[in-house]
Amino acid sequence: MIFEMRDVSFSYDGHTPIIQDISLRMERPGLYCIVGPNGVGKSTLVKCMNRILTPTSGEVLIDGRDIASMGSKEISERIGYVPVSSEICFSVPILDAILLGRHNKSRWRITERDIEMSNRAMETMGISDLAMRSCSELSAGQQQKVNLARGMVQETEMLILDEPTANLDVKHQVYVSELLRALAVQEGMIIVMISHDLNIAAKYSHEVIVMSKPGVIYSMGTPKEVFTEKMIMDVYDIGCRVIEDNGRPHMMWGSINTLW
Repeated sequence: MIFEMRDVSFSYDGHTPIIQDISLRMERPGLYCIVGPNGVGKSTLVKCMNRILTPTSGEVLIDGRDIASMGSKEISERIGYVPVSSEICFSVPILDAILLGRHNKSRWRITERDIEMSNRAMETMGISDLAMRSCSELSAGQQQKVNLARGMVQETEMLILDEPTANLDVKHQVYVSELLRALAVQEGMIIVMISHDLNIAAKYSHEVIVMSKPGVIYSMGTPKEVFTEKMIMDVYDIGCRVIEDNGRPHMMWGSINTLW
């Protein structure tokens, strides 16, 4: 897959742009992390990637074809999506919630392949023992694992995840990040994830997209190229020392003296 955005802008009210003139290209399989402060349009950007939101201007293309000309089913067969916090409040078993991720493949007819993929995803996320538990009984961390499993079973060429490590403890943040990186390489997928943890993004991503105000891309490249002390100051307005850790940048934060 070759995924492109050309001069994409979006506004909720038709006047104030949330993102503006975004252009990017992804053609190599890998884990792409989108980082940036709160309110710079990261979630809006990924929703424009799969036409959850229709850009105010610009084009979004898959293999040179504008997704504006595609039906929802066709888009869902190419691009999977896991939202930031899919509240699972209804009382259905976890297995059924994960099977919803197979809707793009088999619609409403459940097949043996659907069950196989769902069981494999639950095993990968360590929730097989919860398969018949009601989703309404889950903790926030368990719900996030169900969300990730539902994304994994979609079997798409591109998978977008909005803060997939939210509500997870440190061990599972690392596990999920390693899993997504390995999945991208082994399956030849483009995986895009929003992350607020810059050190997670620096350690596991193949490429990083840095967004800044007012809804623009500050830089895009390898972690070593984009994670600089200047970028941290320009985008996050905080001092930082960037050191090298096993060939990857690692951020050591300064203090915000105004708080003390």
